[in-house]
Amino acid sequence: MGKKVATTVYITEEQQSLLKELNERSKVPIAEYIRQGIDLVIHKYSELLPGQMALPLGQKSPENSSQEISQV
Repeated sequence: MGKKVATTVYITEEQQSLLKELNERSKVPIAEYIRQGIDLVIHKYSELLPGQMALPLGQKSPENSSQEISQV
């Protein structure tokens, strides 16, 4: 994981309450849940980002159609 930078994010009171509940039950920091959520969004919309074309999870690679790409 790279260097972390600070940012401000506004969330609803319900989101805050649910994140606090998750934190209390799991002891995982709220910031970690937010980072995981950001990673999910980046993965979902990765085709809109510059760089190599990403293959959908569970699809076969066009170069080697006999190999299935494993899910993350």
